[in-house]
Amino acid sequence: MSELNKIAMKLISSGKGILAADESNGTMTKRLEAVNINSTSENRLLFRETLFSSESMREYIGGVILYDETIRQKTKSGKSISDLISSSGALPGIKVDTGAKDLANSHEEKITEGLDGLRERLKEYYDLGARFTKWRGVYNITEKYPSKLAIHSNAQALARYAALVQENNMVPIVEPELLMDGDHSAETCLIKTSEVIKKCFEELILHKVDLSGIILKPNMILSGNQSKEKISSEEISKKTLECINNSVPTEVPGIAFLSGGQSEIDATENLNLINKNNNTKFIMTYSYGRALQQGALKVWSKNTKDVQATQNIFNHRAKMCSLAALGKWSKELENK
Repeated sequence: MSELNKIAMKLISSGKGILAADESNGTMTKRLEAVNINSTSENRLLFRETLFSSESMREYIGGVILYDETIRQKTKSGKSISDLISSSGALPGIKVDTGAKDLANSHEEKITEGLDGLRERLKEYYDLGARFTKWRGVYNITEKYPSKLAIHSNAQALARYAALVQENNMVPIVEPELLMDGDHSAETCLIKTSEVIKKCFEELILHKVDLSGIILKPNMILSGNQSKEKISSEEISKKTLECINNSVPTEVPGIAFLSGGQSEIDATENLNLINKNNNTKFIMTYSYGRALQQGALKVWSKNTKDVQATQNIFNHRAKMCSLAALGKWSKELENK
């Protein structure tokens, strides 16, 4: 096993998954204000520190994706956030893209930026404790989108990013996300997601990226949130597995799905069925943000000093996701 492959396996093995706590300050402000909490750097740190010091970090979380502000912060005891995460056995990671901007000559689509100066930033993040990274490409689904231009441009950016990350001895999470916004069918999502993922791997191979030292973070195959053609969780799992089977080279160690606007329960149930039906060699786990944190955030907002109550909710959610990553979750366990 290469060092990069060892890091990747540590993040996703044995029912562990990844906590996506890399919300930008703007996104975190929206989430905190929605529960009537002021979005100060102190409050953002306080919520995250509450989660990062929970018991579930040891058992269910293989790594935490951080935002630039967070990886530079220190806990109340003076310990760095990276050290706090590492002390639980999990690995600190970092979001390194600088956001999705309008794509030139196709302004209804996005291109993710952040390649300028990335090599130097990666060296700094490594020194701050990061051992893996994340870059998100984002795509709309309509009749004419994603366009060839968006598919090609974002795949090339993801590949250039991944090559630079591996050069700096870190594992890149490659995240091509086709949004669930719209009225498209699950079949359309399957076709377009497959096309995007295949193009990403074409570029990754062209850029000589070691595929055994990456993690793919795709969307599940869902019908659009405005579609009248809803499909069952069983169908979601089958179509998602079809997509992965037909699009991802076997050297890739695992898939860490994003929750992409699904509820906490839906994201857990769908991952569980993906694992029950898993006919691939890939590890299938989670890299969830809201679907791991939302319940804990609501409880925390009622009394930010009641650390245990917040951690109890987070511990339960992380355990449910971990069971789903092993195909052992059930609705009955939710209420225990």
